[in-house]
Amino acid sequence: MSSGIVHVIGAGLAGLSAAVDLSRRGVRVALHEATQQAGGRCRSYFDATLGMEIDNGNHLILSGNHATLAYLDLIGAREGLTKSSSASFPFVDLKTGERWTLRANEGPIPWWILAPARRVPGAPLSAYFELSKLLRPPASAAIGETLHCAGPLYERLLEPFLMSALNVEPKEGSAALAASVIRETLAAGGRHYHPLTASDGLSKSFVDPALRFIGWCGGSVHFGQRLRGVKLDHARAVQLDFADASVPLSPADAVILATPPQVAGELIPDISTPTQFRAIVNAHYRVTPPSGVAPMIGVVNGMAQWLFAFPGRLSVTISAADHLLDEPRDALAARIWRDVAAVAEITGPMPAWQIVRERRATFAATPEQDAKRPHARTAWNNLSLAGDWTQTGLPATIEGAIRSGVKAARLAAPT
Repeated sequence: MSSGIVHVIGAGLAGLSAAVDLSRRGVRVALHEATQQAGGRCRSYFDATLGMEIDNGNHLILSGNHATLAYLDLIGAREGLTKSSSASFPFVDLKTGERWTLRANEGPIPWWILAPARRVPGAPLSAYFELSKLLRPPASAAIGETLHCAGPLYERLLEPFLMSALNVEPKEGSAALAASVIRETLAAGGRHYHPLTASDGLSKSFVDPALRFIGWCGGSVHFGQRLRGVKLDHARAVQLDFADASVPLSPADAVILATPPQVAGELIPDISTPTQFRAIVNAHYRVTPPSGVAPMIGVVNGMAQWLFAFPGRLSVTISAADHLLDEPRDALAARIWRDVAAVAEITGPMPAWQIVRERRATFAATPEQDAKRPHARTAWNNLSLAGDWTQTGLPATIEGAIRSGVKAARLAAPT
């Protein structure tokens, strides 16, 4: 094992998972974060408008996200997630007023699709068998080229599911990335897609325990350290230039670049990165969820796409939301609230609210952009990449970010 230091640049989930994996194996770690807090797009903060702590985005974990659960086990934080007892997903169609719950069985043979009460209403049994076309598609195909994107099953299940997973309009999304998600969840049996939510906030589950773990293992964490440049020779990185100091790298040192793709592309111009991104809009309302409202509800034929219920708060996530970026905040909050009130069956005025718009939330998960994602290994033998935008085989998800961090850590310090 190397006796040098592995410098991890970026304390989002990819950087945290890399630092945690290295720390677990006794490798010396220095974690550098440009801002004053860790977590990146997966963190909590106190919102003065609402007077409460909220997450900057709503993230869903599934029971088949093995890398994510292994990470949480390692940092002692799995109890921070609330797990549904079954693979059940309630939906509301705001156009027709219909409500139903998709209820899958646990095993890999999907007998639940034979029971009309457990599947999508209006979707014929034959439509489910059409999904086999999406399991092994050509690498460069879009979903719209692979699957008939119409009908009740698509509109009431696949479209909301794939839009949230890929953060693009599903028809233009990568069929290969959609297939990877489906193979690990829907096609693997209900035990692999029980929903889990961080009921006490993302930071308490994913971030704070990781920072403590790294500290317990002797690693160091440095906030407010923005990397301005990486000095490279023909074979390795030899120096890190931060805003206030330069750090020479010994022959035993290594670097994991776990920054956003645009930052990585500026620091290492020779690497390929995605160039197109999509927005996500989250709306938070300070209101006690009515009794009986499920922790998560899919919304069909509305502006809202997924409604999450937390103590004292209802939150909405809207993916592929570039069309909402320029709408005035108060008008946007009011439009989304109408959906929330209809789904949760709430009367009365709109409560205190907050809108969080992530303009470049994820790379656009199209076949063209997927092809631009770099591998973790670079041309420099002590420099590796991590991030949900690297070639993980998954779209930009928590699971992909954590897998990328572990992979980069194994390249930086092989065992």
